[in-house]
Amino acid sequence: MLDEIGRRARAAARILPTLSSETKDRCLRRIADKLLAEHDGIAEANERDLAAARDAGLTGAMVDRLRLTSARVASMADGLRQVAALPDPIGEITETWRRPNGLTVQKARIPLGVIGIIYEARPNVTVDAAGLCFKSGNAVILRGGSEAFESNRHLVELLRGELAAGGVTADAVQFVPTADRESVAQMLTMSGVIDLMIPRGGEGLIRYVTENARMPVIQHFKGTCHVFVDEDADADKATAIALNAKVQRPGVCNAMETLLVHRAHASTLLPALLDALASAGVEIRGCSQTRDAFPAAKAATEEDWSAEYLDLILSVRVVDSLDEAIAHIQRYGSDHTEAIVTENYTRAREFVRRIDSSVVMVNASTRFSDGNQLGLGAEIGISTTRLHAYGPMGLRELTSQKFVIYGDGQIRA
Repeated sequence: MLDEIGRRARAAARILPTLSSETKDRCLRRIADKLLAEHDGIAEANERDLAAARDAGLTGAMVDRLRLTSARVASMADGLRQVAALPDPIGEITETWRRPNGLTVQKARIPLGVIGIIYEARPNVTVDAAGLCFKSGNAVILRGGSEAFESNRHLVELLRGELAAGGVTADAVQFVPTADRESVAQMLTMSGVIDLMIPRGGEGLIRYVTENARMPVIQHFKGTCHVFVDEDADADKATAIALNAKVQRPGVCNAMETLLVHRAHASTLLPALLDALASAGVEIRGCSQTRDAFPAAKAATEEDWSAEYLDLILSVRVVDSLDEAIAHIQRYGSDHTEAIVTENYTRAREFVRRIDSSVVMVNASTRFSDGNQLGLGAEIGISTTRLHAYGPMGLRELTSQKFVIYGDGQIRA
C-alpha cells in the first residue's frame, strides 16, 4: 500500500513544479469554497471522531484539538485563500552575481519534493499542510492519528476531488488509510521517496520519528512557552496577555506554560493576576514566593518548570531580575516562544537579544506564534531546530535553492 502511495506521490512531485501560479491559486480557492460548502459533511465526520474520543476518555484539551467548529473550518478556508494570495516561491531568483570570468550565477527556489507528515489530533493540519505543500510545488503524504481518522479521510477526499476538478493530479495529496503504528514505521524507511519528514504531535511521537527516520526530520519536541512580566510592565497589558496566552486555547503548543513575574509585582499585580487565572479554571503551581502571594497555589516541582501541560495548568515563579528570568528560560525552555511584558525599551531589547527561541515577543500573547497570525497564510509546523528552518514554517520554508549559471562559452583553466 505505502509503496504505491509513494510511487504516486513521487510522480506527482515531478509535475507540480511545472504548474503555473494561476493554476495553483485557482485550485486553492476552489478548495476553500468547497470547505465552506461541505461544512455539514465535515461536521458529521468530525462528530464520529469526537464521539470515539469521549468514549475513550481523552482529556478535554485533546477533544478540543480534535473539534472542527464552524469558526475553525472557516479559518482553514481563509488560510488557503491567504496562501493563494502569497507570492509563489517556486522559480524565485533570490540572488544574482557576476564572476570575473563573465559567468552569471543565480540562486533559484525549487520544491523539496515529497514531504511526509505524521501528526496527531488536529485535523486542520490536513488542510494547512496540503495547501502549503501544493502551493510550494511539493507532493505530500499525510498520516494522521487514529483519533482524527474520519475527519482526515473526509478532508482528503474533498482536497483530492477539487484538485482533479481543477485539472491537477489528485496524487499531489496522498493519505495513508490506516491508523496502525506499522504504517508510521514503514514511512520512516522510505528515504528514496520521502525527502523530508515533519512530525506533529506529542513529544513521544516526535522523538520516535527523529530516532527512526532515514530522511531529514523537522523537530519540535514541545512548547514550553514563557511570559515574563518585567518590573516596568503595564498591569492591564500583563493581565490581558497572560490570560490570553494560557486560557484562550490551552491545548496547543504556543500556549503559555510558565509565568515569570518580577518581585516588584509580588504583592500587587501578582495576586490579582493569579486570581483572574484561577477564576478562568487554571490550576496554579508556584514557587514559595508565589504561594505567599496566592495561598491557593500548589507547590511547583522541578518537573513543572519544563512541563508542557497542554491543559489549564500553569507554573509560576517570582524572579528578582531580567537576568534571572532569562536564565530560567535558557535552562527550562524548549526554544519555541517567549514573551516579555514591559514598558522599558532597553530591557525589551535585551530580552530580544539574549533569548534565542524561534519566536520572541514584546508585549504580545504567545498565541500569535502561528503561521497564519504572522502572515504566512498557514503553517506546516513549528521548527525548534535551526536547520533548515526555525520557527513557524510557511511556503518559503518548504523550498530549497539551486544554482543557475549563465555563461558564454567559458571553460575552466
